[in-house]
Amino acid sequence: MKCRHCHSELNLSFIDLGAAPPSNAYLTLSSLSTPEKHYPLRVLVCNECWLVQTEDYANANELFSADYAYFSSFSSSWLAHAEHYVESMIARFALTANALVIEVAANDGYLLQYVKAHGIPCLGIEPTTSTANAARAKGIDIVEDFFGVALAQSLVAQGKAADLTAANNVLAHVPDINDFVAGFAVLLKPSGVATFEFPHLLRLVTDNQFDTIYHEHYSYLSLTAVQRIFADNSLQLFDVEELTTHGGSLRVYAQRNDVGERAVNPNVTQLLTIETKAGISTPAFYSGFQAKADKVKNDFLRFLIDAKQAGKTVAAYGAAAKGNTLLNYAGVRPDLLPYVVDRNPAKQHKFLPASRIPIVDEIQLQQTKPDYVVILPWNLRTEIMAQLAYIRDWGGQFVTVVPYLTVE
Repeated sequence: MKCRHCHSELNLSFIDLGAAPPSNAYLTLSSLSTPEKHYPLRVLVCNECWLVQTEDYANANELFSADYAYFSSFSSSWLAHAEHYVESMIARFALTANALVIEVAANDGYLLQYVKAHGIPCLGIEPTTSTANAARAKGIDIVEDFFGVALAQSLVAQGKAADLTAANNVLAHVPDINDFVAGFAVLLKPSGVATFEFPHLLRLVTDNQFDTIYHEHYSYLSLTAVQRIFADNSLQLFDVEELTTHGGSLRVYAQRNDVGERAVNPNVTQLLTIETKAGISTPAFYSGFQAKADKVKNDFLRFLIDAKQAGKTVAAYGAAAKGNTLLNYAGVRPDLLPYVVDRNPAKQHKFLPASRIPIVDEIQLQQTKPDYVVILPWNLRTEIMAQLAYIRDWGGQFVTVVPYLTVE
């Protein structure tokens, strides 16, 4: 396989999680009697540009289908994050009613609703019909398509060049990362700014976040790799911020490299130095990650088996993609974990891919009163523990599995 950025041959293995269906390919009752398509989930490292990436198996159209079930607005903390982002960008870049904000991967309008509330023109680009329709219901204009150079050129020809573009948690999701990034250099006005947020590879490795690896994530990104990808596709990275979202993310700021006038913030050099000292540009940084993931898997299975043998009941909360990676790698099935709760009606009454664990409404917790509730989206641990604090009334305990098994 060739690197999807620099086209060098890939020989360095990062982790092999076996094979599984796409993490958001939820099953209906009728589809339980049909086969599921499994894809290998192996991640490799380019030792030229240091882009970490999955092997090419699943087509983007299969992963991001019309009935895509991930809706951003079901997390109150993520909504607060989006609202704060909008306030910050308006203040920093003096955005007014004469500006145009475009979000790529606008999902259900979770972010652009705050731009619209400020009276600033906005446009969303979103390829999945289910979430695009949810955004339209909020009064947000949506272009239902995948983003790249061709779409950017079409929008600019229509007079829709952007003062600000937002791309949150999508840079990792694109198979052709060069075409995707180059599209922003086309879409921006000469003084425009593009922001991207993505989970930080450094945190993935140091905090053993192997469950964030799934087919929808084609790339796992360091600032080292992103700076090179941007430079090779006509963008200059001029600032970076470290965020707490998704277990530790980066927000990077970029401008067109032909006309950009903003000075490069020292934050960029500082973080690149941190990555270099951590060894991100050396094979040694990636060794041993498989063994750490295997220990988490084994500890989790041991906990579930011990709980069952002790007559204890276990449920899970959050039908998240990362949860599916964990459950499928560990081989967990309904005999050990009978159901998972999710607030999203688009997921309820369906079944997790491969494990086929039923997804139910929260009322199930109150009726069955499990001894343990496993929080699968551990990045929302604080929010979920507050929401489900009532399980303490019957002596219930919360369990998180990553970066290591914790019962509290």
